[in-house]
Amino acid sequence: MNEVFLNSSDNKLQNSLTNDILLKSNSLEYHKTLEEYSVTPLYDLKNLSRKLNVGKIYIKDESKRFNLNAFKGLGASYAIHKALSLDPNISIFCTATDGNHGRAVAWSAAKNNRKSVIYVPKQTSEARIKAIANHGSEVIQLDLNYEDTCKYASGISDKMDWTLIQDTSWENYEEIPAYIMSGYLTHLREMEDSINTLNQPGIDIVFLQCGVGSWPASCIWYYINRYFRNKPKIVLVEPDESSGILQSLLSNKRVTPKGTLNTIMAGLNCGIPSKSGWKIIKKGCDAALSISDEYAEKAIRALYFPIKDDKRVISGESGAAGLGGLIKCLEVNKFDALREHIGLNTKSKILCINTEGNTDPESFKSIISNN
Repeated sequence: MNEVFLNSSDNKLQNSLTNDILLKSNSLEYHKTLEEYSVTPLYDLKNLSRKLNVGKIYIKDESKRFNLNAFKGLGASYAIHKALSLDPNISIFCTATDGNHGRAVAWSAAKNNRKSVIYVPKQTSEARIKAIANHGSEVIQLDLNYEDTCKYASGISDKMDWTLIQDTSWENYEEIPAYIMSGYLTHLREMEDSINTLNQPGIDIVFLQCGVGSWPASCIWYYINRYFRNKPKIVLVEPDESSGILQSLLSNKRVTPKGTLNTIMAGLNCGIPSKSGWKIIKKGCDAALSISDEYAEKAIRALYFPIKDDKRVISGESGAAGLGGLIKCLEVNKFDALREHIGLNTKSKILCINTEGNTDPESFKSIISNN
C-alpha cells in the first residue's frame, strides 16, 4: 500500500459557502468572551530539533484548551454559538464522535443550558465515554464504525428534530461544519504575533494529523488566505490502517479508507473525508503520508520525556501523530523525494500542533512506561 502522496497544490480557494463562512469568522473574538479562554502555549523545542537535525520544532499545545484536554472545543463552541444565534429555541444538540469532538459538544451544550445526545462507535474507550458523560450528555455507544455512526446520528437528528453539530460535511450539510472549521481558526490567529507573522510565515513546514479532514482543511485555508503562494508546506499525517485522505488523493476522489481501521490513533480513525474539507485539502496540501502506531508512540515519548530544558508536553495518540509523521519523514531512507518536495532539511522550521492530551489515560500510561 502507498504510504505517501506528493501533491501539486495550486493554493487556489474556490467560491463556496464554506469559504464565505471562513472569511467572515470572528471566532477569536467570540472565544475571548468565554471564561475558560486563554491563549494556549507555543513551545520551541530546541533540543528535540537538534536531536532530529532540523532548524526548529514548534509545538502548539492544544491539550490546555478550555480544560477539555483537546482542541475540539474551539469548533464546537463556535458552531453552537452560531446555531443558537440563528435559532434560540434549539433544545437538543446531537453529534457522532470518537471522543474529543463529542466531549466538546457536550461541554458547549451544557454551557448554553442545552441538552446533548452523543453517539460513539463500537471501538470508543470507556475513558472517552466517561469524559463526555461528565458534562451531562446522554452517551450512546453503537455497534458501528465511525462513518456509520455519523450516518446514524444524522438520521436520528432529522427524525427527532435535534440540531446536528457534526465536524464533517456531506451533500446538503455544509453550514455547521463550516462554523466548526471557523472556530478552529482561533488557535492559528493566536500565533500571529509569533510564527504566523504577516507577509512571510516564521515556519517552513506544518505537519497536521488528519481524521475526516475538517481541522487540517481549516489550517490549509488559513495559510492560503494569509500567505497564498508564500504559505508553508503542509503535510497531512494519518494512521496506516485508516488513511482516507491519502487514499482519496491517490484516487483523485473522496473514498472510504480500505485499511483494517485498527489503530491507537482513535481520533484519526475516521471514514470518508469531509466533502468541504476535501475541496480545500486537494488544493492546498503539499503531501500526505500514513504512519504506523509505532510512530505515534515514538512522538508521545519524545514529547513526554523532554531533552534537557525543553518543555514537557503531554500528548495523546492522535495529538502526537503530526510529530510522528515528521519523525517518519526523517527516518525512512526511501522518502528522499518527499523530503525534497517539502524542502525538509537541516534548516527547516517546523510546526506541529498537539491536538489532544492523554485522553485515554490507560493507553497513555502504557506507552510512556515502554520508554
